[in-house]
Amino acid sequence: MTELPRLEVSNLTRSFGGRVVVNDVSLTVMPGQVTCLLGPSGCGKSTTLRLIAGVDRPDAGEVRMDGALMAGGSTMVPPEARGTGLIFQDFALFPHLSVSDNVAFGLKGTRTEKRLRVHELLEKVGLARYVDTFPHELSGGEQQRVALARALAPRPKIMLMDEPFSGLDNRLRDGIRDETLAILKEEGTAVLLVTHEPEEAMRMADEIALMRGGRIVQRGAPYNIYNAPADREAAAFFSDINVIEGTVQGALTQTAFGQFLTPGYADGAEVEIVIRPQHLSIDFYRDGQAPAPTPEHGVWAPATVSRARFVGTESIVDFVMEDASTLKATIPNVFLPRPGTTLWIAIRRDRCFVFPAGGKSAQG
Repeated sequence: MTELPRLEVSNLTRSFGGRVVVNDVSLTVMPGQVTCLLGPSGCGKSTTLRLIAGVDRPDAGEVRMDGALMAGGSTMVPPEARGTGLIFQDFALFPHLSVSDNVAFGLKGTRTEKRLRVHELLEKVGLARYVDTFPHELSGGEQQRVALARALAPRPKIMLMDEPFSGLDNRLRDGIRDETLAILKEEGTAVLLVTHEPEEAMRMADEIALMRGGRIVQRGAPYNIYNAPADREAAAFFSDINVIEGTVQGALTQTAFGQFLTPGYADGAEVEIVIRPQHLSIDFYRDGQAPAPTPEHGVWAPATVSRARFVGTESIVDFVMEDASTLKATIPNVFLPRPGTTLWIAIRRDRCFVFPAGGKSAQG
């Protein structure tokens, strides 16, 4: 028997004042799966989460949990009856309640059952010694873990998280994210996490749903969505990119790095060849003698260093090409050539993406 999605969203739509904020959004989250709804501020991801939580009502579409209709048509199940856990950026802890009372809030059962569940969760999040402490006496990271324990206490089948780590110190964030993910996986909870940070989505998600302008423009595993972006904007959302412009002739595009296969485009079509900075290769100039072309790198081209700086784990080198276009390379460790230095650079053919000029839908 096929397993039902823990969460199934179909064609969800919501408008405010005539402006469509969520536009035909569909996604599924299976039991134990972490899905990240990723996108820039204002793209509609938090509104989508509110619709799923039941805090807001969709104009169209459906929300189902374990196959049961929560929202759609005339149905609108209230948030407290949906069996979801909610964690938001501000944690929303009750300041007048102790840590243990915050975690126990909303729990059903006998006093003993509640006490055992609270103790179990505080042990999991490493806060058992703070049972009688109040929220204002805790650090931001500790408050976040209390909020997690409180959300997990009723054993929700689905956890909805809206930018829950954005208020934390960078030094603490990675550790707390990893701890949170481990606990959620252990509990078998289906998770929908809203974030605007690609690194967070890559670190936590089994699947990423990339959102833009109220729509999901691409869904997939982090590896796939990073290495096969739907368009130029999708590629640029995850990292810096270099863009090499060209014109198609006979399914080929001529560049300073030789010809590129660009099938599927008519002669005269303008295209953009996109490559990330870490996939540029660099070699010394050696009196103008270029390295031999290879299938992996193609033709090497001369470029002049305009700037180089070291940023802790890598060096960033900016280049100016002979046609005055610019490219950026990232090099592991320390590599700081002086401005004005001429070097040979090449680009990894297997790491390039080809998009029509304007960067919308992908080709190649």
